[in-house]
Amino acid sequence: MSTSGSKKAIFAALAGNALVAITKFVAAGITGSSAMFSEGIHSVVDTGNQGLLLYGIKRAEKPADDEFPFGHGKEIYFWSFVVSILIFAVGAGVSIYEGIHHIIHPEPMKSVMINYIVLGLAFLFEGAVFLVALKEFKKVKGELGYFEAVRRGKDPSLFVVLFEDFAATIGLLVAALGIYLSQSTGILQFDGIASVVIGLILGTTAFWLAVETKGLLIGERAGKGVVEGIRAIVTEHAEIEHVNELLTMHMGPDFILLNVSATFQDSAKADDIEEAIEQLSVKIKENYPEVKRIFVEAEARHRQTA
Repeated sequence: MSTSGSKKAIFAALAGNALVAITKFVAAGITGSSAMFSEGIHSVVDTGNQGLLLYGIKRAEKPADDEFPFGHGKEIYFWSFVVSILIFAVGAGVSIYEGIHHIIHPEPMKSVMINYIVLGLAFLFEGAVFLVALKEFKKVKGELGYFEAVRRGKDPSLFVVLFEDFAATIGLLVAALGIYLSQSTGILQFDGIASVVIGLILGTTAFWLAVETKGLLIGERAGKGVVEGIRAIVTEHAEIEHVNELLTMHMGPDFILLNVSATFQDSAKADDIEEAIEQLSVKIKENYPEVKRIFVEAEARHRQTA
């Protein structure tokens, strides 16, 4: 997925969440709603998260240097992991704490209609941002299902935004339900319960995102189709008798490191092996431009069996 696609979705989410956060806090201050305050915290956390994702993308674009010979592509994985932790630690933690506090010490809400107006506007903003992220995500997921595309995806910046916005949309519905039940039944604790539920939604989202980004941060292989395609290219070369090992690792969303150990024909001379490696490198990069660095360990059959 192109970086521009990620940035487009993130900028849209950043602007939308900043506007929504302000309106939510104003409404929470006027009405005293716990669920609305939790939603305000949620939007602030989301706004900060989008800032961190943009920072991660910028850092990931730094060129390779002596200290980081393979570049800084994994910065986006690190900052995406940080975002998932912040969603849990700040968003979920504060929402659950605020909800429990209002369950134990419930307070009547004032000017409840303001809450509904703000939630309605927030739903429009969040919905628009979610559609932008969904549109960008559809461009890269192809025929895969959404969860499968996230599991196989190598650019976490887009699916973090997508699921953040999905969680935000669900949270708005929960907040509205909690406020409505508090108003219609007179049981003030419903507002606090809604805040706790919002926190649990955020916590679940954060945990899932953390699991998905952890593998990329540690060093996840390229997609199965890419690995099989590269293996076919190497196997088909006339000078190669057998592919012993083929290792790939994503150093960033658009940077794959490839290591190949192959057994060459006994008749292959040093010049033949050197030319074969060059041909393989050219062909692999033509078919898979995301493969930026290729290392080939050449073995003759008699050395392998010695």
